[in-house]
Amino acid sequence: QVQLVESGGGLVQPGGSLRLSCAASGSIFRRYAMGWYRQAPGKQREFVAIITSTSSTNYADSVKGRFTISRDDAKNTVYLQMNSLKPEDTAVYYCHCHGTANWGQGTQVTVSS
Repeated sequence: QVQLVESGGGLVQPGGSLRLSCAASGSIFRRYAMGWYRQAPGKQREFVAIITSTSSTNYADSVKGRFTISRDDAKNTVYLQMNSLKPEDTAVYYCHCHGTANWGQGTQVTVSS
């Protein structure tokens, strides 16, 4: 069982940056691919980025070149660095441990002037 806790969300102006963190419990964290997803009001949850256990990454086209996913297995933490934020990035962001049913509680990101 892996428990996930996100942090780092907030209100930021367009063009600004935020770094989200997802802290995981459990010693087997490093075995799993970890993903970030987001859900905007009235929309379905969508894929944002994924990092495998060997640190290969993949991104949604909408965030490619602006967001960077990384992981620190020593800290059991996965990060999402978000730059050049746009109003359409506004959503609740969730981390997910692939291969399990584990999701975090989400952290709100609001991009607005």
